[in-house]
Amino acid sequence: MELTIEIFLIVCPLVFLAGLVDAIGGGGGLISLPAYMIAGLPPHMAVATNKMGATFGTALATMRFIKAGLVNIKLAIPAVVSAIVGSTIGANILLVVPSEVMNYVLVIVLPVSAFLVLNKKIFNDKGSDTVVLDKRTYLTAMAAALIVGIYDGFYGPGTGTFLIIAFTVFAKLDIKTANAQAKVINLTTNLTALVILLINGQVLLPLGIAAAACNMVGGYIGAGLAMSKGSNLSRNCIIFVLFLLALKVMGVY
Repeated sequence: MELTIEIFLIVCPLVFLAGLVDAIGGGGGLISLPAYMIAGLPPHMAVATNKMGATFGTALATMRFIKAGLVNIKLAIPAVVSAIVGSTIGANILLVVPSEVMNYVLVIVLPVSAFLVLNKKIFNDKGSDTVVLDKRTYLTAMAAALIVGIYDGFYGPGTGTFLIIAFTVFAKLDIKTANAQAKVINLTTNLTALVILLINGQVLLPLGIAAAACNMVGGYIGAGLAMSKGSNLSRNCIIFVLFLLALKVMGVY
């Protein structure tokens, strides 16, 4: 696919916004993936190129959690193995699904993901910040990494939220601890899928690199914004971008 200046002018500002929104209230993937589709990328390349920015952003967040001592390595290791398996399966499914089917899948799944990400009542923050390494915790981590890993390899947005829900609801961890464990898994699924999609020529590298830089700048600025209006800003931005995507799908522009 030939890259034009118009594609960069559409994708880069929206991916910057995605990084900003993700740092404030989460859900940046619900902006970044539609950005590529609005710019006219085929669905496979949209998902694949979006993985590059997602990988860089998740890597930075994961390093912060590790430095803060919030990641339990004993729990992370089996989860990472499951995540690699799951993401490999998901990425290979993505490669064989026809573009026409992917268009319908993305249009259906995006609103569902948005609802789950924006519905904060789903989260249960009554868990413990102490990781109890019992059978239930290990099974939760490995099952969540495998199942959500398949989803992330195939699609992506909302992955971190789904992992946090699994850890808070089933492993009874508090959100901060669950978020740290989720970031390690999410980095693994992003990196695994990115490698597979790169090998298969689905990633537009110049666009992916530019978008990753814009995403990180947005995340840096977003981290410094006041948190009081973060949720409303995130919600409004996500709804606006999904509205633009709906217009694109309907052929309005």
